Amino acid sequence: MFKVKKAAPGYPKTAGKLGNGRSQNMGLLAMAAPMMIVVTIFSYLPIGGLIVAFKKYSYRDGIMGSPFCDPWYKNFEFLFKSPDTVRIIRNTLLYNLAFIVLTLVISVALAVLLNEIKSRKALKFYQTTMFFPYFLSWVVVSYVVYAFLNPRLGYLNAIAAKANGQTLDWYNTPNVWIGIIIFAQIWKTVGMNVLMYYASLLSVDTSYYEAAALDGASKWQTIRYVTLPFLYPMMIILTILAVGKIMNSDFGLFYQLPMDSKTLYATTDVLETYVYRALIQNGNIGMSSAAGFLKSVVGLILVVFTNWIVKKINPDYGLY
Repeated sequence: MFKVKKAAPGYPKTAGKLGNGRSQNMGLLAMAAPMMIVVTIFSYLPIGGLIVAFKKYSYRDGIMGSPFCDPWYKNFEFLFKSPDTVRIIRNTLLYNLAFIVLTLVISVALAVLLNEIKSRKALKFYQTTMFFPYFLSWVVVSYVVYAFLNPRLGYLNAIAAKANGQTLDWYNTPNVWIGIIIFAQIWKTVGMNVLMYYASLLSVDTSYYEAAALDGASKWQTIRYVTLPFLYPMMIILTILAVGKIMNSDFGLFYQLPMDSKTLYATTDVLETYVYRALIQNGNIGMSSAAGFLKSVVGLILVVFTNWIVKKINPDYGLY
């Protein structure tokens, strides 16, 4: 017969476990509270302002006092009846598609290369070098680019002139800015994605690599059959989120970098810059709100549709 010890007087048997559980939950809630407050203030409360997209907004009457549009879609007509609609939507979609594809490929490639580096000093150097541009303002970047591309005093034209080459008026040549904008976006943002992919690889059990080495797998086979499969979930999540923002564009990239040069609008004008200039000229708050509402709806549809396709291919990789 086993002898069961009695619990100490006044101390319930499960009190310790319950107390520890409550304290852990409260700690987690306290850590999450600041971000929950930020999301509530900046993401959920502004949803009520979407009603402005259907109103003839007046500063004097305010949001609630302003009358509804007649017809209700009047604020949306600005985007669809404008002669520049095809150009700005084409630029927005094509640029974002290029960003999604190139960012994915380059980020994964750099993360795999970082995972192969064994020197801690070299690893920290490369991480810092790639991550540093993410913190730079587009205003700062635009003036650095201007120092290189200035038609008269720019470094590139100076080098071309010394080499008896042909100089170029960069800020009046629209086609060259396609490559400049794509390069600048990748250079500035790829570091963040690389760190996320690299963080995923740090959680991989080293026994997988040891088993591959014992089986005689080459470096490429190890990357293909061991490293990349562990990156698939992160790749799919980031791609789905990027597809949901395909109608959004970085305002600083397309406005500050080309210095808002009118001759470059053919290749640098996107939805954000177009709506911004229309808002400055017309002061139509309802129109800008309608553009934001339309982008949100399109983004929601694309996220749901992309996630549905992913779940059809592999249910385990779905975002939800």
